[in-house]
Amino acid sequence: MVASPHLKLVVMGTGPFAVPMFEALRHSPHPILAVVTRPAHAAPGRRPPKNPMRDAAEAAGIPVLAPERVNDDESVAAIEKLEADLFVVCDYGQILSPRLLAAAPLGGINLHGSLLPRHRGAAPVQWAILEGDPITGVSVIHMTPALDAGAVIVARAAPIYPGDTALELERHLATLGADATLEAIERLQAAAALQKLGEPLAVGIPQDAAHATKAPRLTKADGVVQWSQPAHRLERMRRALEPWPRTASFLHRDGATPLRLVLEDVAVVEHRAAAAAAPGTILGADDDGIVVACGAGTALAIRQLLPEGRRSMTAAEFLRGHPILPGMRFAPR
Repeated sequence: MVASPHLKLVVMGTGPFAVPMFEALRHSPHPILAVVTRPAHAAPGRRPPKNPMRDAAEAAGIPVLAPERVNDDESVAAIEKLEADLFVVCDYGQILSPRLLAAAPLGGINLHGSLLPRHRGAAPVQWAILEGDPITGVSVIHMTPALDAGAVIVARAAPIYPGDTALELERHLATLGADATLEAIERLQAAAALQKLGEPLAVGIPQDAAHATKAPRLTKADGVVQWSQPAHRLERMRRALEPWPRTASFLHRDGATPLRLVLEDVAVVEHRAAAAAAPGTILGADDDGIVVACGAGTALAIRQLLPEGRRSMTAAEFLRGHPILPGMRFAPR
């Protein structure tokens, strides 16, 4: 077992959620031996997607490993050679195998953007907003091979404010998670110091799997509005899917190709005709917004939008070039 008060760390991460945690660790007493991140892939003629963790590691002069499959024999052997005491994982994108977790004496901890066991999966921040949760938070778990299922070492709660987008909430949780990770490392060290020879390391509170919910990765198809859903759900969808994949629908016009519109700002409104109208029906349009009938007799006002191939504009600006005529409606396609 590790005797030194300073743990040798290997950090594994890719996205922006991991960067505040990485910076906190970089200024802690624990040396970072390397950063393991996802490899860069790009379609011909296009740049690879941004990798904030690679950028942060290179700026700090810390070696970067980017294996295609982290659990392959060659990848595990390369990480074993680093002789880390602990793996610190956040927003990485691959599940670590039992063999890889065993390569560090203390195994691995993972910073997750929800209060586990709620919202296990790749998109916890988005799903917390989608489901209308009033409170979310971060959890630091002692990792197991099962997805987000390890014992919770540290959990910290945070409110979800009306109007929060996924981008805004994620930034707040990332900052909250940096201190939570440092505290989790301290608790892990304390538990390891009390561990009896030959016994498994016991740290954290086991999760109750009966209360687990899933937060699967989002796709572009998740951003297509289904107007049969209640307006409150669609308003949360607009915030949860910002900045990706965003929320979009198609304006159907007689004799013209449907126009794809990204909904950039919407509001739940009252409208006397909503209860009797088919979902997607345009109930009214003025400078304050385009009001659309939704499920359960509710209505949504589109206040800011982005027509395909055009700039962002207010409803008033859009209506000057696209007057709403009888028969126009919104539909998923």
